[in-house]
Amino acid sequence: MVDIEWICHKYTHRERGMIDMISNEMQRFNHLVGEIDAVYHEVAWNQGLSDSIFDILYTICNAGECCMLKDICRNCGLSKQTANSALRKLEKEGIVYLELMDSKHKKVCLTEAGKCLVSRTVGRVIEAENEILASWEKEDVETYIALTRRYLLALQEKAKDLSDGLEGGRL
Repeated sequence: MVDIEWICHKYTHRERGMIDMISNEMQRFNHLVGEIDAVYHEVAWNQGLSDSIFDILYTICNAGECCMLKDICRNCGLSKQTANSALRKLEKEGIVYLELMDSKHKKVCLTEAGKCLVSRTVGRVIEAENEILASWEKEDVETYIALTRRYLLALQEKAKDLSDGLEGGRL
């Protein structure tokens, strides 16, 4: 059980002015990330796909026609339970098949029906993304990727320091 009073007492100084803590730049960044996520959500929904299925199919496409299950979970940010539930549905519908690599690792591959589905859905999104980046100056693309990677690496480093937030357990 989480001791909420202890957490609140320990972190009260961090709670004051919570809204003031978020810089204008971070608010703008979060807004853009949210808007981008909303576009992907809307596209997935319009294509008849859930967000998790869209993300799984996208991740498989990004890897080729097959992808390790652990990479799907990591790259999509999905829990094993959510990924497995979506994959069972895709497998039942004949979109993917799972291949046992060894006692602990599975590979997820597109079937022919899966390749057709991807070409009508996720593949079209990837084409649109490629067109967008192709319309930018090469230097702008490189800068965008470099800055995004720099932010990711810094965030990963900071995330290591944030694991002490709820010593009493999870909420």
